[in-house]
Amino acid sequence: MATSEALQAEAAPQAAPDATEPRLIVEPGVSARVSHIAEPVIEQLGYRLVRVKVSASEGATIQIMAERPDGSMTVEDCETISRALSPVFDVDEPIDGAYRLEISSPGIDRPLVRKSDFERFAGHLVKIEMEVPFEGRKRFRGILAGVDGDRTKLKLDPATEGAEAAEVTLPIPDMGEAKLVLTDELVTQALRAEKAAKRDLREAKKEQRRRKQAKKAGPMAPERIKEGD
Repeated sequence: MATSEALQAEAAPQAAPDATEPRLIVEPGVSARVSHIAEPVIEQLGYRLVRVKVSASEGATIQIMAERPDGSMTVEDCETISRALSPVFDVDEPIDGAYRLEISSPGIDRPLVRKSDFERFAGHLVKIEMEVPFEGRKRFRGILAGVDGDRTKLKLDPATEGAEAAEVTLPIPDMGEAKLVLTDELVTQALRAEKAAKRDLREAKKEQRRRKQAKKAGPMAPERIKEGD
């Protein structure tokens, strides 16, 4: 039976346009089997799967990153997914033997797996590892410069490529991993998004309380007008 650990989540930037948008970068091997079982459950709850990683640290650990369609994620969201997945994994046995289940947000220096991820993080520094080499090369580092179909434009980092760094267009489905590099700009953007997410959550809770109180009060009876008034 799986045990669970809900990790502290950090808000991501702006809303993604499509809650059911498929991932273009997916896991191989055992992690692929886990994602095949987990993804329908996560989507049914209204979240999106970001990444699955199976590791042998501290026994066996299944690490699942997920997010809301708007890119945010709370500790309560992690706990909700964990409670839903645990009984499913008990039946489907995603890996052999005992394991620990961890649910977390993608974090600030997050993996990019969907086309919309590359679009909304344009202008930020990213590291890319190609599963299929591009022009004989597997590793790239640079600034995201937009998306064209299922390809992303990347301005190569002058710090590693020299002053004459070029721009390349890489096919997203051929990537093994794409991950944001932690920078001051990225942290600032994430903190702004976190504040906005907390504000929206407060407003949603206020509205929920207002509706609950209105329902409890029930419909108001109309006043009776006395004859002769």
